[in-house]
Amino acid sequence: MKEHIGRRAFIRTSAGLLGGAVLPGVFHVELPLYAERRYKFRAYRPGKTAAPVQCITPDDGFYLHTFYNKCPWSHDGRYFAVTRLPAQKAKAAWGDTAEVCVIDLERQSIRTVYRTKAWGFQLGANIQWRYDSNRYLYTNDIIEGKVVCVRIDIRDHTATVYAGAKYDLAPDNRSVISPQLMNMNMTQYGYSVPDPPSGRPAPFTKADMQREGLWKTDLDANREFLFVSFSDFIARSENDYPFYSNAVLYLFHSQFNRQNTRILQVLRAQVDNKGRNACLFSLNADGTGLQQCLSMEKWNQKAPGGSGNHPNWHPDGEHVVMNCVPTWLGYKDMRFCQFKYDGTDFSILSEKHMGSGHPSIDNTGRYLLADAYPKQTYVVSTDGGIPIRLIDLRHDEEQILCTIANDVGGKGAQYTKENRAQGGSGYKLDPHPVWSPDGKSIAFNGAPEGRRQVYIADLKQVIS
Repeated sequence: MKEHIGRRAFIRTSAGLLGGAVLPGVFHVELPLYAERRYKFRAYRPGKTAAPVQCITPDDGFYLHTFYNKCPWSHDGRYFAVTRLPAQKAKAAWGDTAEVCVIDLERQSIRTVYRTKAWGFQLGANIQWRYDSNRYLYTNDIIEGKVVCVRIDIRDHTATVYAGAKYDLAPDNRSVISPQLMNMNMTQYGYSVPDPPSGRPAPFTKADMQREGLWKTDLDANREFLFVSFSDFIARSENDYPFYSNAVLYLFHSQFNRQNTRILQVLRAQVDNKGRNACLFSLNADGTGLQQCLSMEKWNQKAPGGSGNHPNWHPDGEHVVMNCVPTWLGYKDMRFCQFKYDGTDFSILSEKHMGSGHPSIDNTGRYLLADAYPKQTYVVSTDGGIPIRLIDLRHDEEQILCTIANDVGGKGAQYTKENRAQGGSGYKLDPHPVWSPDGKSIAFNGAPEGRRQVYIADLKQVIS
């Protein structure tokens, strides 16, 4: 088990405040009360989209919601969480702070609730609501050189600092899981935290394969421990074992299913600090039952739009939805696919519409939501924007809800050649469309005026 932060009596957070220990390793921090700012939501292309769309962020900064699989709405739907970034084109720098903000959708107002040094251009501050609450938000911060989970109480303006980092919060709100975020930039930028003061991520070594892996923090006991080791992943990598046993491994996306019974884990591997060589694992929420559900060979089959990407839990908690290039079934292009957590029951969700972007399925199981990548020429909008796509799986029919420009400039030019090789443009903007809790709205990122903003589309007149 790793050492808890804070053997001293106090710590200092990115908000600049001292926190005192209330339990061993748990710190309680009083936060400043930032001013609420009122403004008006702005209609986006009124009358020209299939569903009405509003920009819900003010034009005073660079905003984004978290990800396509993390709901930015609070439990009751009134509040919406966003990250306000300190910049939108420069490389994320150690020590720079981003703001965790809450939008009151009824009052059309925004308020900063926390400032953090743990952020990236893809997930922002990785903000996540407590599943049963409109009061608590979870994020990360870098405190005493360590990435740790922070719970923000937006009612009492306090924060609780835990021992370990968060990539995903368990649906029972009792634990968080995370890879080692200080090393995640080795395979792709934007999903963890800025590089350390050296300006580059530190690669793992072969020796790290014995002491690193997926970490879990029990929030009730505030105990951080190695949940699944890299050696465990290697041992269960089936036909990929010869490659993975001689490579240096990294973990990427970690995700609980909504039933809190299973976890999805993306594994990547490098030789000579290059490549991704991804595959997918699942395991039970208690750490047992680790198994490979999509091999490196199947993940990395190529199509014009690239190889497989973006696995996500189906709402049933038993299946995975993912973009794949299923050449083993005779397909030569990317498709929206579904398979069981153990890799069985593989199926194609749409025969008519190509896979792309970041797919998710609504709670009814009927509608698939996705965006697209510009280089995938089989999904094109006439105005050059990124299409926000809704596919009725019952009838295999697609609607383009709207298109949205996402060019924030630069194309990665301010990253070094070495870093571009590892992660491409670390500050690109993806729409990452995501469902509201009631399935009647969606949110997504965009930059039609060259500035990162967040939008909500009302689907009540679109879905039956």
